[in-house]
Amino acid sequence: MVERRIELNRRYHRKKKMAKLKERLLKAKTTTDHDTIVAKIMRISPWWNEEIAMAGKQGRMAASAQAGGPKTKGSSQRPAGGPRRK
Repeated sequence: MVERRIELNRRYHRKKKMAKLKERLLKAKTTTDHDTIVAKIMRISPWWNEEIAMAGKQGRMAASAQAGGPKTKGSSQRPAGGPRRK
């Protein structure tokens, strides 16, 4: 079970890191910053495709705008200090 937990922790960390890098990519102003961030993303996920990812992001942003703006935190999320399963 220890090996499974290690694999899951790696996956969760990779997801968080990818989300942060994608946000930084959207905010990148220079091509140097853009290329550096894309290189980091490619190191984490070699099959990541910028065109497809950005097209999906734009589609989600448009759908969010039509639905009335970005979603806010609701009661469906786990409380900040709540119990976690191990």
